[in-house]
Formats: sequence, structure tokens, C-alpha cells
Amino acid sequence: MNYFLTEEQQFIVDTAREIALKKILPVREEYDLHGTFPWDVVKALGQADMCGLYVPEEYGGLGGGIFELCLAVEELSKVCGGISLAMAATALGTFPLLLYGSDEQKKKYLPSIASGEKLAAFGLTEANAGSDALGMKATAVKDGDTYVLNGTKQWITNGENAEIYTVLAKTNPARGARGISAFILEKGMAGFSFGKHEDKMGIRASSTTELIFQDLRVPAENLLGKEGMGSIVAINTLNYSRPGVGAQALGIAAGALDDAVKYSRERVQFGEAISSFQAVQHMLADMATEVEAARALLYATAKTIDAGEKRFAKDSAMSKLFCSDVAMRVTVDALQVMGGYGYMREYPMEKRMRDAKITQIYEGTNQIQRNEIALQLIKDAAAAS
Repeated sequence: MNYFLTEEQQFIVDTAREIALKKILPVREEYDLHGTFPWDVVKALGQADMCGLYVPEEYGGLGGGIFELCLAVEELSKVCGGISLAMAATALGTFPLLLYGSDEQKKKYLPSIASGEKLAAFGLTEANAGSDALGMKATAVKDGDTYVLNGTKQWITNGENAEIYTVLAKTNPARGARGISAFILEKGMAGFSFGKHEDKMGIRASSTTELIFQDLRVPAENLLGKEGMGSIVAINTLNYSRPGVGAQALGIAAGALDDAVKYSRERVQFGEAISSFQAVQHMLADMATEVEAARALLYATAKTIDAGEKRFAKDSAMSKLFCSDVAMRVTVDALQVMGGYGYMREYPMEKRMRDAKITQIYEGTNQIQRNEIALQLIKDAAAAS
């Protein structure tokens, strides 16, 4: 379908595609096998001015929005959903700064993120606080002009490869959700270390690491927003970032569809290309329809956010939910089209299926997304009655 991209937006797509084909395609299997972090791709993205797509021009970015970020992440994910996360996860770690950072904080941190010099990460999840993120145990106690952080964060994307972190901790546990605050941390701070590097099923070229805070002193000036605003920071950050997960999932699905169509035209059985078999044709048709439907929902959501609409949490949850479910269905069916070859590591399809699964889990499981969507529907109905 034609989404009538501007000249600048089409340039973003073309640039991301070129990087994906020239820089990611030759290394994706090796990086997936060994869990290699894609610093060479990060460098290429920085040189192409892609890292600051969503950062305002005054802070060194290109001044685009969620839509431009989604275009790039989708294109990169068509080749590798794991390597694309270096960009997407940095956006997740950057959104708290964009949304709640002071001008001084933005001037200090955003230019190096926009240039690709530094990556960012978002520290919310803990070992016993996943979907129930507000059940976190990490604490930050005010001590003069600093906060003393203690605790851990688990399964943090970009992990030890980031330089700038936006992290949530409890400053007043007695106040529940209103007792959580957000902080900006920098790698190298005394008391800030890294734990286990996770050995994952998919997205293996993306680092996932535990963050450890042991009497870590953070300057009070590194508080994001006001004390007690952490839950608001986290919720709104995820509302902005979930379309990025949708874009990753969409790219994985679109890449799988392309591979399945190509394979069906080349694979001959019973004297004919399997693309001539109606059973295969119907699978391809269903996959293509779902990919286009996912893209339409994602693009509409991204444009809604960029237009300044204030109420988009339901749309954001829907786009993440639908795109990730589509990614799982399409990769499973695309692998089926390829049969035994799809199951082998020689082909990228089994990797696509492994990469797709996480999109149904992180930044809010799809069960949580359904809760959020239903809750908003019920609130809207009550307000209208």
C-alpha cells in the first residue's frame, strides 16, 4: 500500500534499507550465533544521521517523530530484529529525557545520543517486578544533594553497552505508585555495575544485562521531573515506545513474508513451484493481509502521537499487541511454507520466529496490553453514558 511518504521519510526508508542490506545482512547469522553486539551497525547508523531521527533539532537530532523512528526500525528489522534493537532500545531509554528532562538535562545528554556516540537504556523491570512493574524493590534515599540508589534491574536491553540510563526507584515506598521517582544514570558512576549477560532464545545480537546499584550516589540534578513522578514517567514512556516494538515486529513479519514468497517460487515439488499450490497461496495471502493491516494500524498510531493527540495509550497498546501477534503468526506460517528448510539454521526463518516471540513479551506482555485496551474502552463508555 502507498502511505504517501514525504521525500524525507522515503529517504529514511531507503537509508535504513541500504544499511540493513550492506551492514546487517552479511553478519546477522554470525552475530545471532555468538551474541555479538552490532557496534559496526551502530557506527553506520550514526554516520547516516539515523540515531537522532526522533530527537529535536535543537539537541542535535533531525526533528522527526515516532513515525520516522518506526519507518527505520521496521526496515532494519526486515533483515534482523535483534540488531535493530540497538536503535529501538536507545529510543526507549531516551523518551523519558524527551518527555520529562529539563533543558539542561536535554542539552547534556541528547546530542551524544542523536549522533550515535552513546546508546541509552531504560531500567524498569526487576526479577520480581515484570508486569507488576510498580512492585519494584530498588530504592533511592535522599541524602543532602544526592540520592543513594540500591537494588537491581533485570533484562535491560542495551545493558552494559549503553552509556546513559533512565532508571526507576522507590523514593518513598509508603506512597505506592506515587513514591517512585526517575533518575538519569551514567555508566562509570561509583556503585553502578553489571550482572549476568543473558543467553536468550532470540534477539541474540542485542545485549540484555542486569544492572546493579550498590550505594550508588546520584546527583539530585539527575532527578527526572519531580520526586514521586516515576510511575507517570514509566507509563508515558511505554505509551510512546510501544509503537517501536510494533515496528520491530512488523519488520520481522514483513521480512518473513518476503522470504516465504521468494522460496515458494523457487521450491519445486511434484514438477511445479509450490507457489502454484492453492494451499500455499492461501497461506501467503493471509500473511500478506495481516502484514498490511498491522502496518496500517502502526502508522496511524505513530502519526496520531506525532500530531500531538493527548489520548493515545489505547492505540499504542493496540499497535504493539497486533503487530507482535502478527509477527508470531506470520513467522510460524512462513516457516511452514519453507518446510524442513525453514527449520534449519541455514535459512533465517527459524531466527525470525525466535526473534518474533519477544515482541509479545517485553514493554508489557500482550495480556497486559489487552487489559489496558479493555480498561480504556470501559472508561470511554462510562464517560459517554
